[in-house]
Amino acid sequence: MPEQAINIPNDEQARSFDVRFQNTRLGLMLLTLHLAMAWNVDEWWARGLLLTHFGLFLLWQPVWHGERRIPAPHALLVLGLGTLFALSGNWWLIAAWIALLFALIGGGVPATVSRGQRLAAIIAAAYLVTMLLAWVLPQLIRDPLIAGQTAPFVRFGLVVLPLIVLVIPAGERLRGAPVIIDLFYTLVLFLMVVVLGLGSFVILFLQVVQGDGTYLFGVMKVLLAIAALMIGLSWLWNPRAGFSGVGTLLSRYLLGLGLPFEQRMRRLANLAESETRPEQFLRAALTDLLDLPWTNGYVWITSGSSGEVGKLEGIAEDFESGMLHLKMYASRPLSPAVLIHQKLLVQMVGHFYEGLRREQQRQQSAYTQAIYETGARLTHDVKNLLQSLRSICAAAEMRGADEAAFRALVQRQLPNITQRLGATLEKLKSPESHGMTEADAAIWWRGLESRYASRNVRFLPLELTGAARVPAELFDSVADTLLENALYKVSEGDAKLVTARLGDGPALYVSDDGAAIEGERVRELFKGPVASESGLGVGLYQAAGFAAKSGFRLVLIDNRRGRVSLMLAPA
Repeated sequence: MPEQAINIPNDEQARSFDVRFQNTRLGLMLLTLHLAMAWNVDEWWARGLLLTHFGLFLLWQPVWHGERRIPAPHALLVLGLGTLFALSGNWWLIAAWIALLFALIGGGVPATVSRGQRLAAIIAAAYLVTMLLAWVLPQLIRDPLIAGQTAPFVRFGLVVLPLIVLVIPAGERLRGAPVIIDLFYTLVLFLMVVVLGLGSFVILFLQVVQGDGTYLFGVMKVLLAIAALMIGLSWLWNPRAGFSGVGTLLSRYLLGLGLPFEQRMRRLANLAESETRPEQFLRAALTDLLDLPWTNGYVWITSGSSGEVGKLEGIAEDFESGMLHLKMYASRPLSPAVLIHQKLLVQMVGHFYEGLRREQQRQQSAYTQAIYETGARLTHDVKNLLQSLRSICAAAEMRGADEAAFRALVQRQLPNITQRLGATLEKLKSPESHGMTEADAAIWWRGLESRYASRNVRFLPLELTGAARVPAELFDSVADTLLENALYKVSEGDAKLVTARLGDGPALYVSDDGAAIEGERVRELFKGPVASESGLGVGLYQAAGFAAKSGFRLVLIDNRRGRVSLMLAPA
């Protein structure tokens, strides 16, 4: 059967109990408690006021929101405690209740933003402590003399504090925002009030038995002792030198839960360094976490794999960290603190796993990029080789061609084509280990002249002042790219003459007397592909990248009509 529940008002009904009236409910709760205790708690009307006080407490309390449904067992337990509190009229129970109210009110002060709520909480806490010391403790000691001395002040003086709380505006808060009660502060405040009450009670009892001293003097003794204790604890919590402090030790204990957190992180980091594959790391990390005393086994699911380690029996808890979905099997129900600790460990495993997975993806992307760049460069080289072969074929098809001149052309071109095609095949076999060979600049220049002897290219005399060497593969690739681009302009009628020059550096210059490159294309010339009618538009982009990797630079040094010049020179 479904669990029964008592609906303590829904969203529409909760509008009448808006957070703006939080102080009003607090003031009414304290006022009914005051009226019930200050005269005679044994009277029937006082019992009714205590029951009313408890009902107002249920409307004010920060544990359950007013619009939530409380399960029937919880509701019956709360109502039973309230009825016992109202009907018993026991002063010990009332003292414990006042200490609990003081702790709940004080535990919410650190998280309170509204100035009105903070002021009301401070006044309410002062009222409860004063009521406990001035009225409840004398009733417990059963001393009519002390009770008679404090009765006027309690009955007609202290009632002002709940009335002040009634009229303090609570301020605004977003609807549905929870009232945060700090558990640690609440426990400390509760224990402090208990120590204050019991200490005052013991001193008062001894003074009554011995017949000397006053009640006020006894309370002052307890307050001074508690103040000295609090000063000592505050110093121990965060000392100035030497000792790390109780706060640090407590934080370390709460973070480790008996299992040093830094050691876990070090072990996970070591696993991440030794296991480069994400799935292997995940299995090893979860296997390492099996030595936790509450863990039986794990089942995980990621975007690319799934698996399990350990025994899949016991109570299951689900965790999620990024793309990692994890189910843990525990031998017993886990406390909230252990769950937080386990969730933190799972998040760290998930972060390491995501880091290894991203690193693997980056390696694959880098490998793919290297293959792409190598393939693109080799494709460009093959294109230049095909252009040379087309020149030979065109010469062979010409009728009436001079056989001696044709043989000389073939003898010049074929060895170079064979050599470059062989180098291309070697780069396809091992693109990463292939290095560039250097050649004598003058010999390389004569080879370039012979390859383009039958083309409309004017080669200027060498301008080298001494012996120089050039990276043959780079200069071949870039020279072919620049010359073929310039010759295409000649074939389209945009230029008439192409000029090539090799100067000191060594530096290669290729110029044509055609139209200047347009402004938009100039800005994107070496940064990426550009629009081209004769190809993919990536020749200059690839040539510039190849030059940069080889320690050279490819730049446009002149861009005027009749004078378009590019230069390949050391960076």
